Amino acid sequence: MKHKLLFLLPLLAFATACMKSNKTTAPVVAPSGAFVGQFRLLHKKAGHVSYDTLKANITVTMQTPDNTYAVTGDTTTLHAGSNGSFSLNSSYISFVDKTYPTTGVPVKTHLNGSYLYYYDGSVLQMLAFSADTLSLQYDLKRSN
Repeated sequence: MKHKLLFLLPLLAFATACMKSNKTTAPVVAPSGAFVGQFRLLHKKAGHVSYDTLKANITVTMQTPDNTYAVTGDTTTLHAGSNGSFSLNSSYISFVDKTYPTTGVPVKTHLNGSYLYYYDGSVLQMLAFSADTLSLQYDLKRSN
């Protein structure tokens, strides 16, 4: 189950890319409300086949029409509590974290940058890769 999202989103991105672009597409519906679930950081160490998996239960609250967000929940060790703005298209959602450090490397993961995403009105899944050794996964469900 922990690697389910890892395989689902590249397939979704491929299917989206293969769709004909000459048809009128429905407008993208932005996620709005509170989403509760699990953040996973998968890290592959050099010379190893398996991934180390770290998890945290978080809440991402997204507001439209101003497209702002806030991360709360278990933000003590792995994921930072943060807030900022977001934008999206049919394949990617991008976050700009106001709390992201301007210098140095942050100790905790911030919801910042671009992610492949899937949203069906209640489930929100996001995935980002950093090089070949790191994967950030968000598996969230709307709570309100």
